[in-house]
Amino acid sequence: MATLKHQFTAHELTSLIIPLIADSFLSILIGMADTIMVARCGEAAVSGVSLVDTISNLLITVFSAFATGGAVVVSQYLGHGDDGNAKSSAVNLVYISIAISVAMTAIIFPIRGWMVDALFGSIEDEVRASTEAYFVPILISYPFLAVYSALTAISRAERRSFRTMMVSVLMNAINIGGNAFLIYHEGLGPRGAGIASLASRIAGCAVMMAMMMHKDEELNLRGILRGPVSPALIRRILRIGVPSGLEGAAFHIGKIMVQSLTASLGTSAMAINAVAANYNSYANIPGIGINLAMITIVGQCRGNDNLRDVRYYTRLLLTLVFITTAMVNIPLYIWSPEVIGIYGLQDSSLAAAIPICRLCLIMCTVIWPFAFTLPNMLKAVGDVKYILFASFASMWVFRVGGAYFMVRLFDMGIEAIWYAMYLDWACRGILYSWRILSGRWETKTVI
Repeated sequence: MATLKHQFTAHELTSLIIPLIADSFLSILIGMADTIMVARCGEAAVSGVSLVDTISNLLITVFSAFATGGAVVVSQYLGHGDDGNAKSSAVNLVYISIAISVAMTAIIFPIRGWMVDALFGSIEDEVRASTEAYFVPILISYPFLAVYSALTAISRAERRSFRTMMVSVLMNAINIGGNAFLIYHEGLGPRGAGIASLASRIAGCAVMMAMMMHKDEELNLRGILRGPVSPALIRRILRIGVPSGLEGAAFHIGKIMVQSLTASLGTSAMAINAVAANYNSYANIPGIGINLAMITIVGQCRGNDNLRDVRYYTRLLLTLVFITTAMVNIPLYIWSPEVIGIYGLQDSSLAAAIPICRLCLIMCTVIWPFAFTLPNMLKAVGDVKYILFASFASMWVFRVGGAYFMVRLFDMGIEAIWYAMYLDWACRGILYSWRILSGRWETKTVI
């Protein structure tokens, strides 16, 4: 009996996944570079950058949600063999990204100071000054980042992930070089870190747009200013993007509330939390890249009505996340003191951060894939409302409620914030696993 062939060859999977893992590392490196390179300015600067990044990550999640919605629609059309609607969906995704990001920047810019005070309460004056210096250039960068996110999502749907990786290399070179000059040479501190991030995002957006305008591009954007705007395609994108955006927004609003709780524990706790958050990012670099690949792979299989391969690639990619995450986290666990020492924490803060970061590595290896890889499969097939319900319930009961319960009632320290997060991950993983095993996602359609 002949062996049934799968929709993607091993070479095609490798060509898509490896650049995406590298790209996820480079994308995370931009934010980490700001934190690490500003560390020489003191714990107040690290804390200020971390607070702004907490707000910024909420908005970036919204941009990414709409980009994901566009990627799902484009991938399913490509899998279905409908290149015309795939191209029109790409164009309309760029329109949505521009409109939302410009509106957000215009709304937030005049109230940025009030927002920081409302969210984080009584922070030290030095920390507040760092947030203001860093926030302004970061706000200006949002429209460029939103369009860049849309264009990279389109490229991933085309399976052209090597290109997005090379643009990330360029962006990181600009960001790190800009940080070195503006922070160290010009002494601009957090403001210099923000300006360097702005420059890198402008460059990334411009380069991606130039490549997507090329006449030989499969989903080229030539004539984008002429339209047309397609309400039907925009509705399809929003059908995925809005629930994904609400889910991401709820997640980060809860995260900001927890960050406010962290701020009440003092500057040292905020600095430890910022380092642990970066460590969490290191741990999940391969998983994030594979998660992005899952949108393209599962989306194209679903667009082709190939449910057998949807199940096959879900199992395969989940297994890859476990293996590659362990490969990254074992060395990080062993060399935790040396890695964490880069951040320039005081001795007492360094001693407290090491066990928190090491436990994070363990949880990222055994629980995180269920909580954050499986929902990408559900997004790719269009089962986004369930994700919204599951993540919303888990976030507010465990991550927010659990953190306040442990800190306020049991007077626990910064470690309680992370314990509550692991409970949230476990609950999500159980709910997503049940949904996939139940087969209810098979009735969901996007195109």
